[in-house]
Amino acid sequence: MRIFRLINAMAGLLLLAACGNYMPAKYALHTDLVSPYRLDTGDQLRIIVFGQSDLSNTYTVDKAGMISMPLIGQVPARSRTPVEVETAIAAKLRAGYLRRPDVSVEVDRYRPIFVMGEVQASGQYAYVAGQTVQTAIATAGGFSPRANQYTVKVTRSYNGRIETGMLKMTDPVMPGDTIYVGQRFF
Repeated sequence: MRIFRLINAMAGLLLLAACGNYMPAKYALHTDLVSPYRLDTGDQLRIIVFGQSDLSNTYTVDKAGMISMPLIGQVPARSRTPVEVETAIAAKLRAGYLRRPDVSVEVDRYRPIFVMGEVQASGQYAYVAGQTVQTAIATAGGFSPRANQYTVKVTRSYNGRIETGMLKMTDPVMPGDTIYVGQRFF
């Protein structure tokens, strides 16, 4: 009887220790979902300058956070919304090239997400609008047999800082997120 109590006590302590690793999702991971989309490296933009087919094209935000366009050169894009990039391009075109430029900027392809850890096929995957943690893991082939299906960490860049926290399976994923599925103990 004494051994049975000792085993139960040890099992209880192990469960409490496992709960001690829980980190609820930080406020930043949720506020990013309702704020305007901010561009970053890897986003591909479709830029249309109406009446100027030579300037209208698809441009990718480079590792320095810039896009490079004919005539006007480098335009900062990192941490800006597509509307802010529109305004910056129009201002540069107005300064010596066009009288009243009409510019449209939209995201053509979002930067990829990364799924790591105990999934069937870790790697880089295309972001799909409306994607959740669960659908991102399904894209990576689902959980491996050793996966801890209850604790999934997500790392996200927010206002120039990197934030990591636990998310639920139904929480949305953002472009550029890194999803990590840990290994279970038993």
